[in-house]
Amino acid sequence: MSVFRTPQIVLFSADVPRAVAFYTRLGFTETFRVPTDGEPIHVDLTLDGYRIGIASVRSIQDDHGLDPVPDGQRAAVILWTDDTAAAWSRLIADGAPALAAPHPWLDRLLIAWTADPDGNPIQIVQHR
Repeated sequence: MSVFRTPQIVLFSADVPRAVAFYTRLGFTETFRVPTDGEPIHVDLTLDGYRIGIASVRSIQDDHGLDPVPDGQRAAVILWTDDTAAAWSRLIADGAPALAAPHPWLDRLLIAWTADPDGNPIQIVQHR
């Protein structure tokens, strides 16, 4: 019998409001914020039942004694879509970096790569 439930990924950010704004533009909805007023140290966002958290690097260090790597390719966020090329083009036009243009993979998927403002890779993927 499992004792775990409701898995979630938390990404560390040097600028929580910037990261929240980025994921909100992708369609995520804010579901939790600490503190409720002022500069947040942690925000949870949800899209299609999947929850992603954005936590302040400073808070993780000060409140929990951890030493997170604040940027770079530590994890990837995978976003399924019906039109990889259009979604990727929209993100690039909005200023996201173009890590890899849309390309076929495994003869059944079309994928492209960009990144969030903290450098976490984002894969945009669709069935071909």
